[in-house]
Amino acid sequence: MRALLPCSRQPSRNFFISTNKTPLEVVIEGEGGVAVNNAELACKFNSIRDGGKTAFEEIYNDMKTPVYTIIFRITRDEALSEDILQEVFVKLFLSPLGPSIKNLRAYVFQMARNLAVNGMKKQPRHIPLDKISNTVHQPMDDASLRIDIEDALKALPAQDCEIVTLHLIGDLKFREIAEIMGIPLGTALWKYRQAIGKLQKSISGGAL
Repeated sequence: MRALLPCSRQPSRNFFISTNKTPLEVVIEGEGGVAVNNAELACKFNSIRDGGKTAFEEIYNDMKTPVYTIIFRITRDEALSEDILQEVFVKLFLSPLGPSIKNLRAYVFQMARNLAVNGMKKQPRHIPLDKISNTVHQPMDDASLRIDIEDALKALPAQDCEIVTLHLIGDLKFREIAEIMGIPLGTALWKYRQAIGKLQKSISGGAL
């Protein structure tokens, strides 16, 4: 057995606000927590295969929030989402991803998405409201504001909501999203910009 090397964490892009993103995008992106990159995941999966006892727990702690968010936005059912979350990580524990998989993050998120779709195909999508009040500079305990945001998110087409989730929470590129969802790259880009525009308009007082 080769010596296990520590998997150092790289700076997450969630610590930085991109000048190319709107405040709304930055807030939604922040819901995913600290992003773990493919190099870190590869190191940790290698450690699992070599008998490392803490690597799987680290993967779970790193990935559980974005994976759960992606699942929940498809199912809108907390209990079902928790069950699917556990199913994802049981599969990863029993069959740690190997070097043949080049994009480990995308693979995990696609697994979560597929299980969620299979488990609750007819349920509407949902975007959690945590921290989103920053986009309109009002406190989240404002009940009327929460209702307005909830209505705006529910009004988004299901596919548009999923694209926003995979990009901002899953940290996936639009090319990866297009492959996962089976749609053209241009369609993924267009639907994303349309969705963000609709959310901004609604939160600012307009209708979708």
